[in-house]
This record gives sequence, C-alpha cells and structure tokens, in this order.
Amino acid sequence: MSLVFANVLALPALAESATKVEQYQLNLTKGVTDISEKVYDLHMLMFIICVVIAAGVFGAMFWAMWFHRKSKGAKPANFHESIKVEIAWTVIPFIILIVMAVPAAKLLIDMEDANQPDLTIQVTGSQWKWHYKYMDDGVEYFSKLATQPEQIQGKFEKGHNYLLEVDRPLVIPIDKKVRFLITSDDVIHAWWVPDFAVKQDANPGFINDAWAKVNEPGIYRGQCAELCGKDHGFMPIVVIAKTQADYESWIGEQKDIIAKAKAEEQRLLSMNMTMDEAMTTGEKVYMANCAACHMPNGEGLPGVFPALKGSQIALKDQPAHIDRVVFGVAGTAMQAYAKQLSMTDMAAVITYERNAWGNNTNDLVQAKDINAAINGK
Repeated sequence: MSLVFANVLALPALAESATKVEQYQLNLTKGVTDISEKVYDLHMLMFIICVVIAAGVFGAMFWAMWFHRKSKGAKPANFHESIKVEIAWTVIPFIILIVMAVPAAKLLIDMEDANQPDLTIQVTGSQWKWHYKYMDDGVEYFSKLATQPEQIQGKFEKGHNYLLEVDRPLVIPIDKKVRFLITSDDVIHAWWVPDFAVKQDANPGFINDAWAKVNEPGIYRGQCAELCGKDHGFMPIVVIAKTQADYESWIGEQKDIIAKAKAEEQRLLSMNMTMDEAMTTGEKVYMANCAACHMPNGEGLPGVFPALKGSQIALKDQPAHIDRVVFGVAGTAMQAYAKQLSMTDMAAVITYERNAWGNNTNDLVQAKDINAAINGK
C-alpha cells in the first residue's frame, strides 16, 4: 500500500530525515539507531548468504542440464542412494543455519533489552490516533493526522508528505535510551518507525515495550502497521529527535502550556455559554471528531455506527449522553474524550448533538456539567 511509504511535511526548525521514499522501495533503511544499523547489516548478511546458496544450487542445476543433456549422449547414473551425499546435504545446511542463527539471536536479545531507560513514554493507539504520555514529566497529548481533508478528497493537490503529517509529533532527546510502553484502547494497532527499527503491536489490555536510542537530530516517520479499521491509512507517526538542551526546553514549554490550560479551564467552569455559542463551537468539534463515524448528518452507518439523529440518548438521557462522550463505551469504537477535548468543547458538542438535525431538545450543557460528571465518576 503506497500510503505506508509516503513522506511527511518537514518542519522548518529541523532538518528532514535522510530517509527517502526510494530507499523504502528497494531495501531496508539503515536508520538512525545502533540497533537499526545492526538490523540492516544482519539483513544484508542473510541476503548475501541466500544469493550465494541460490547461485550455487541453480548454477549446479544448469551446469548438469547443459553438460549432461541427452543430445550429447549423456547416460543417467544408476544409483539408489549415497550416504556421503545425504551427510553433506544435512551437515552443510545445519552449519549455514548456525551461522545465520547466532547473530540473529544476539540481535533479537539486544532489541528486547529495554532495561535502564533514560526516559519512558507510554504510547496508546486508538481509532485513529496516538496518545503519548511522558511517564516522568506529566506531559501527555494526542497526535492526529494533519493532512487537509481537501487533499484526501482530491480537491487540493496532494502535498509532499501526504497522509503522514500530524498535529503534535512525539518529541524525544538524542543519545538517550527511550523506552516505549505500547498498548491500545480498542483494537490491535502497531507502532512502527522504520528509522528506529521499532515495530511493536499495541494490544488492548496488554503492554508491550520497545526502545530506541537515536544518534542524530531529525524528523522520523512511521505509521500504524496493523490493519485497524477503515481509517487505518490515516494514522501516521512523526517523531522529532532533539538535542538534550532543546528537549528540556520543549518539556518546560509543555508544562507551562498544561498549567495555563488548567487555569483557563477553571476560569471557563465559572462561565456559561449561550445556545448560539454552544451550537457554533459544537458543530466544529463534531465535524473534527465525531462526523467520521456518526456522519455529518448524524445518521451514522447502519449496523456499524449508531445514529444520533432521533436517538433516545440524544433526545432524552442527558446524563448517559454526557457519560458516553466523557468516558467512552468499552468494547466499542466510541472513545473517551475526557483527555482529548476541553470541558467546554465536550459541553458544546453534546449540546450540538442534542439540538441538531431536528433533535431540538433545547438542552444546553455547560462545562460545569462535564466537570461534575468527571469528578463524580
């Protein structure tokens, strides 16, 4: 699938990764970690061994067919078995397998050794975005596709980094061992960054780990490598590797943003939106987060995603409606938006869903209602 091999929009502050589309088409990339280079070297060793074996076997076959053909008067040998030949074709492949297995086993052990990391990040996949949580710093956020819908719909020319742009990349320091704890909220995903030689399944209810120690600053790209639903091709990964000083500066900025957001949220809790304000904001939030499943007209996809238009939960049961948006529904594609949207945005989108498409309940949900649901859970 060509989407997997696309490149992403470069950020002006950092140099683009040296990895280009052409490298993916012909061979593995050497990557930017010691492990990825070892993987490449092992791959080339196995490749050379396979080429030598193929050349030897097929060369012997063609030589035998040419110099022992019937037109030259060759007579077939008449023998049933040869102990020497049987020993040879048993021992030689065994030796070849040992030569291949020893470096492969050593590399696999190194790849699985995620002990003593300098930094730990939890990576959670959900349909269809990634959530990153810095376990030591209290920073967490979602990373979503940033390619314009008009490019996907063919209205605009597709950019150089089509379908591999995100709104918030993962940021890590170079020369530090970063451990990734990888899991999922819903279905099986796979976190894959070729330049790191990291491809690990994200399974709901389980935590797998992987690690990388990037050698040079840059921007590195990947995608979900597990068929995870209809928007599987719209779940890119972008990682920015910074120097330690730049990384610490970035972490400080993120902590300041979180502190300001919490202060602003507390201010908004004491305010009330008008119906017009809630409907305007709610429509924007709905189109960005809900319309892909429930459709812009609120009618959903029969048998797949339920309709909101005329539904009982949107017409009558306001507490349950709030609960579903805030906490999601386990075992379904309905995600929890408590960590994805502000209380004001959640209040606005619930208000919109309860009053759009002819629902007309006149219910006006406020941020304080969302706050009460969260604290009462």
